Order: sequence, then C-alpha cells, then structure tokens
Amino acid sequence: MSRAVSGIAEASWELLTEAVELYRTDQRAVRRLHRQLERYAEPLRIAVAGPWRSGKSTLLNAIMGEEVAPVEVADGRQVFTWYEDGAQPRVTAYAASGSPRELAVTRTARGMRVDLGGWRWDQVDDIVVQWPTRALRHAVLIDTPAISPELDPVGGPDRTPPELPDAGASVLGRVVREADAVLYLSRDGRGDDLGSLRAAEPDSVAGAAPVNVLMVLSRVDELAGGRIDALLTARQLARRYRRDPAISARCLSVVALGGLVALAGRVLTEPEYAALAVLARLPKAENDRLLLSTDRFTAPDAPVAVDVATRRALLDRLGIFGVRLSITLIRTGCDTRARLATELVRRSGLAELRESITRYFVDRTPLLKARSALAALESLLRTEPRPGTKELLARLEHVLATAHEFRELRLLAALLGGRIRFEPELLAEANRLLGGDGTSLAARLGIEHDATADELWERGCVAVRRWQELAEDPAYGAEQRRAARVVVRSCEGMLAELT
Repeated sequence: MSRAVSGIAEASWELLTEAVELYRTDQRAVRRLHRQLERYAEPLRIAVAGPWRSGKSTLLNAIMGEEVAPVEVADGRQVFTWYEDGAQPRVTAYAASGSPRELAVTRTARGMRVDLGGWRWDQVDDIVVQWPTRALRHAVLIDTPAISPELDPVGGPDRTPPELPDAGASVLGRVVREADAVLYLSRDGRGDDLGSLRAAEPDSVAGAAPVNVLMVLSRVDELAGGRIDALLTARQLARRYRRDPAISARCLSVVALGGLVALAGRVLTEPEYAALAVLARLPKAENDRLLLSTDRFTAPDAPVAVDVATRRALLDRLGIFGVRLSITLIRTGCDTRARLATELVRRSGLAELRESITRYFVDRTPLLKARSALAALESLLRTEPRPGTKELLARLEHVLATAHEFRELRLLAALLGGRIRFEPELLAEANRLLGGDGTSLAARLGIEHDATADELWERGCVAVRRWQELAEDPAYGAEQRRAARVVVRSCEGMLAELT
C-alpha cells in the first residue's frame, strides 16, 4: 500500500471511530459505522449492475469460469446475490429478521435455482454463494436485480421483466451503500442510469472522488446482426465512448465484451467442439446459407450431420455470431477444443475486462474502501445531525479535498474525457504516471517490473523534472499547469516510496 493511500485509509478509519463515539447513544447508527469498519478487513466489493437482459449473469459466469449465475428464487425473480470465495460450494439466504438459512440448490441450464425452504421470496434480502474459484480471491462480486426494465429486442418476442424485490432507485441506493466499485453493463453505451447512480451518492464524495465505475458494452456479439466483425466494431465503439466527455465523466473506462463468446471459451466441452468441427467440414457455401439466420440454423430439415437438438444447444451456448466465429476459427487452425477455447476468450474482450478490473479496482482496493467509508459517514452525518457532526463533516470534506489519490482520480477522469488536453505523448505519460496503466511503481514509471531501485529512481527523477517544467510553462493554460502539478506530486510520492 502506498503512503498516500495508507494515509487516506488511516484518516477515514479515524473519522469512523470518532463517529462511533459521537453516536454512542444511537445503537442503529453505531451498527452502521461498525459495518463500515469491518469492511476494511474484507475483500473488495464489486457490483455488477445494468438494465434488464444486459448480460449480467453471462459476465459473472465468464469471469468465474462456471455457470452459477443467475440464482433464481421463484418465477425468475432475483435478489442481491453475493459471490465470494469458499472452500466448497454453499448457498445461504439472509433475511432482515431470522437466522441465516442454508439453501438446497438445483443446477439448471440457466444457472442455479434455490429452494427457500418455506420462506417467501420477498422475505429474502440477500443470497450469498460461496464458490471455490481463483477469480473470487481478491473481490466479492454482487449480482444486482435489474436497475430499470428494458424490452428485449433480440431473440424472440419482447417481454418485460418479472416484478423485482428492488427496482430503480432502491437498487441504485443499495449499490451505492454496499459496493466499493461498479461494473455497469450497457448494450448501447448510453448509460442512462449512470447519472442516477452518481446522484445517489453523497455530494462531497461524488465531487471529490467521482470515478469508481467501469462501463461494459455487453452482448456486443449481437451488433450488426452478428456479423463476423462484430467484436472489432464493438472495440471501436468502446474507444469512441471513452473519448465522450459525458461518459468519461462517469466512468474510468469503457470495455467491450462478447459475453457469450467469453463464457463459451471458459466452459466449452469436447462434444460441443466435435459438433462445431462437423459443421466446419461443410462446404463454405453450404455453411453460409445455414448460418444466414437462427431459423435456418435450427431448421429440422437442414441437410447437416448434426441433429437439431445439438444445433439449438450450440446456439444457446454461443449465439449465432459465436457459431460463425467458431467455425471460421476451426477452419483456420483451431484444431482442438483447447485452441478454440483460448481463441474465443482472446477475441471476446474478457482478458481486457479482467485487466481493467485489476487495474482500476483491485489495485486500488484501499482507496476504494476509504471512499466507501467516507461516503457512508457523510450520509450519516448529513441525515442524522447532532452536536459535533458539523465539525466532523468539515474534517471529512478536508480529507476529500486534500487527499492526493482522489486528485489523481479526478485528473484521470478529466484526461480520459478530454476536459484537459495535452499532446498525445504527454497525455499517455500523464495517464501512466497517475496510475491509469497500473498502480505499481514499475507500471507508473513505464519500466520492467524487475527493475532495480536505482533504475526506478532515475526514471522518477526524469519525470519529476519534465512535469515541473510543464507546470511552470506559460505556453500552457492554467488548467494544464494545475494538472501538471498533480502529476509532479504523484512522481514525488513515488520517489518518497524509494527512500
């Protein structure tokens, strides 16, 4: 942990403990504060949020490499579901009143279905799934109910989601309270609910440290009718959205993900590969006709040596785009299941998403936890004032205003959104020095991870001198010079870590 982040964590911990003393006669408030203190010892919490049918469950399964989401309680209804690392699979339900209850689970083609054992679905607040997987060792993933209804334009007649136990503003409120960071899924990049997510946060925290969200362009394999270049088109869209000030002001970055392709790459079976290989041996003209539409591909009278049930299963697994892509890859050299699976994962965008989660979230765990604690404390101080809260709130606002790591986040958002401009080379260097390419000293200084301390020191000194000159150069505007001073402070902090 860097000295700066350590200082923020210590300052937020100190404010929380003082608040416990201030609210000692209010047991409900004290419990809220103790929950925040306990979160410092827990893994990072990452909420997966988005509208109806945005691909949340597919993303979760792709990250974990297992088909365990969604967890349905009744008639397709879902509640907040927490996925955390565990020695063995276990599912537990929690209600506002009553003891936790371990649930019986049935695996289905769509995830898991649980038996509430006599509870009604609206009595359940949370379901916790313990699952042994490396992907959950450094973070807890929270599957949330749909933020807002959205008609499904793909895959059959439109249908509206079932009535959910939390909807709209209540889901956003819980996401803000419970999560340290958010993966926001969008099918079109609009992010209609992102403004509401920001508005649900306390004003001071939202202004001082606004960025704890990654936008994921989900289900991008459905773009352009599932054409073979859909993923390439999606990556171009993601780059364009990253440069959109309206989006970059609310998100650290935008990543494109072909969810079905990513999941297929993680769980593809030998029988599925064998069926795809049979299809790949058909003449190209016949395959092109077969793959013109899902109806043709699943037609009972299609002249192929793969039965209709298997073809439908392939379509469920991969989507029409994934089937087209898999057949093309098999024809061009992916002659084993392992090779095809590896190539599907590589092309899907999953590696970029996981790298972004590590870079922007996991590597910043102490900072994001401090941000969550300060947000919870500010909310309590403003909604339940008492003698002494004004002074504590002033100190909280001072921490937010002066913490350098929060200044880094604000500047990163401004640079990504184009609100502060530098020449391309300087822009890339500023992003790197601020931790946009990783928060380790080596990543910030653009040097190999096994570099010696002397090499890191030399590179840091060069960066300090360059950005000090920029901070004093009258050829740059006032905002650019202020931004350069923030970069200088980051470089000085790196040198301090080396002493």
